[in-house]
Amino acid sequence: MSEIEIQATFEGEGAALEARRKLQALRVIEVSDTFGSGLLTATVDESVADRALHLISQIGGSTLVRVE
Repeated sequence: MSEIEIQATFEGEGAALEARRKLQALRVIEVSDTFGSGLLTATVDESVADRALHLISQIGGSTLVRVE
């Protein structure tokens, strides 16, 4: 399976932190954020990409996806 990089932007730090915790629960390959900026980058396996994108959308994030 391919790895997919998702870059997400959130209105506030709290939403980005919530997304980070929930993405970690999905067992993403890697997740990082820029503290306090509302920006988050996650590398996910193709098998969980749809769930990760849905999760980010539910929390109010905007996404950009790159397939690696």
